[in-house]
Amino acid sequence: MARNERANAMRSACPSDRARSAQLDEFCPHARKIHIDIDASSVNKIVKVDVPMVGDCAAILRALLEMPELHGLDGARLSPWWQRIACWRERRCLDFVPRADVILPQQLIASLQQALDGRDAIVSTDVGQHQMWAAQYLHFEAPRRWLASGGAGTMGYGLPAAIGAQIAHPDRLVVCVSGDASILMNIQEMSTAVQHRVPVKVVLTNNGYMGMVRQWQQLNHGNRLSHSRNEALPDFVALARAFGWGTRSVSDPAELAGAIAECMSYDGPFFLDVRVAAQENCFPMMPSGQGHHRVMLSENRWYEEASPAA
Repeated sequence: MARNERANAMRSACPSDRARSAQLDEFCPHARKIHIDIDASSVNKIVKVDVPMVGDCAAILRALLEMPELHGLDGARLSPWWQRIACWRERRCLDFVPRADVILPQQLIASLQQALDGRDAIVSTDVGQHQMWAAQYLHFEAPRRWLASGGAGTMGYGLPAAIGAQIAHPDRLVVCVSGDASILMNIQEMSTAVQHRVPVKVVLTNNGYMGMVRQWQQLNHGNRLSHSRNEALPDFVALARAFGWGTRSVSDPAELAGAIAECMSYDGPFFLDVRVAAQENCFPMMPSGQGHHRVMLSENRWYEEASPAA
């Protein structure tokens, strides 16, 4: 087998279930699929599509928007789709009940959103559960306010991205939401922030685990936890203070709002270490091997859409 053929065969045999389900016939089974790609060899390589479009994504999207068929999409034509979205929203899997004894990560991000209301802040994240919670509970009303590595899964992205955004926008509030494993990947950049007088804020979701890894091990692998607990974490407050940052650690839910307010108002870089519930899981979740129409809403609750009319 030729080298390129062998490489393509390996990619076809081992496609990522992070992008689609393990069963190809369960990948968006009721949808018409449109694939835009600048690389023709990628079209229909794994998932067969109804409408292939080869070319630059920006140019194709601009051409699509100019099509008469897409003009004047009124409420009546879109109403069935909005009704379907409303049905999904009624599942309310993002609801949570705050606790008096421990800070839930959902509560942390919701409280952060309250502090950011009306401030047109720029927020970066690292990778993991905190990234998902930030996407779920933070509100962005304008473009280019949300910096995340997406599916690239680049732990360590958040702090350098926040520093860059702050240098580009010195008068804006810039916040990095990170986790205890991710922040260690580029912790040395705290020195960069001090050297260049960058008043970036870090809000650390500190649960002592690589949370997303632990969640997958719990729910997909019989709770057999392997190397997902961070057993040698530094004292983040002492470390940040050594770099010259303002610091605070908080674990009491009653003190959370005040700690976030102190962080946001500090004149300089500030590191807020928030000790959250150690084994809280993030939902909704599509487990490995399941189709996109079957989603976990909690440990014991599933949502399965059997047809487009469901």
